[in-house]
Amino acid sequence: MDTEPFDMEALADELHAIVPGFSGLHAIEKFNTGQSNPTYRVEADSGRYVLRAKPPGTLLKSAHQVDREYRVMKALAENNVPVPKVFALAPEDSAIGRMYFVMELVEGRIFWDPALPGMTPEERASVYDGMNDVLSRLHSVDPEAAGLADFGRSGNYFARQIRRWSEQYLASKTEDLPDMDRLMDWLLDNMATDDGLVRVVHGDFRLDNMIFSAHGEKVLALIDWELSTLGHPLADLAYQCMQWRLPHASGFRGLGGLDRADLGIPSEEEYVARYAERTGIAVSNWSFCLAFSFFRLAAILQGVYKRSLDGNASNPERAREIGKAVPLLASMANDVIAGKA
Repeated sequence: MDTEPFDMEALADELHAIVPGFSGLHAIEKFNTGQSNPTYRVEADSGRYVLRAKPPGTLLKSAHQVDREYRVMKALAENNVPVPKVFALAPEDSAIGRMYFVMELVEGRIFWDPALPGMTPEERASVYDGMNDVLSRLHSVDPEAAGLADFGRSGNYFARQIRRWSEQYLASKTEDLPDMDRLMDWLLDNMATDDGLVRVVHGDFRLDNMIFSAHGEKVLALIDWELSTLGHPLADLAYQCMQWRLPHASGFRGLGGLDRADLGIPSEEEYVARYAERTGIAVSNWSFCLAFSFFRLAAILQGVYKRSLDGNASNPERAREIGKAVPLLASMANDVIAGKA
């Protein structure tokens, strides 16, 4: 972790004022992992907390809205979805000069390698079933009943997202990538029909955005809600299933090239079928959903890469590395739509 040059006295006064029961700020240190919103461990007499803030510098429109993260986590905590408890939201003119929120520090394990080395096949199967269960629980929440009816726009979710991420990709573009151009055109020409199904979608649903209990038997918290909105649940499912296709021997830490059956990890088909059984949601237009997910991730990573060049990335070295992955993602998406994967 890195120490941030905050005005500790001002921050301590502010946290005491807005966080119930807060007292005695000792230290605040930045977690080195993560690329979206800078996240910090807060040590105090009253306990340990997590502070999540907007990044410094000029930001892309509609990005890094920590107030949305705060809102959705607060609502889902009351609807059988495991999320950290949130305590307070600070405004843009906060003691650190940026909007931030404070939540509980959930102690547990984060698995960075989806192959789950050191585990038995039965333990790996339990981890993957736990992820499937949490995604199913999230997509079983009625947004209106949870007070989130206005958490996203109405209309075709895929159309909105393709438009949004095309704009953000073009705004952060650093070189010409014909595969990305072809992919954007194909998605627009093969748009999935709006079936009216709307749920809260996490937007970055993957293994390392979950905190597990000691042996992986239970998901304690689903974290990093920056990209959450109202949308089509199959977008979350397809996004996670990219992991089955991405290469393991890469920064993506995918499952591609591994003997998943030997490891005890379900196949993509088995994982999708279990989700459909739990939620009652029919899985259709799968190639479109996958291609959309590859495109969206490529656009996100292009933004991370551009921020690294501008000096605003949360983890500059890692940002430059994953920025180079954009051509691979675009190529893999083109393979999906060509029926090669």
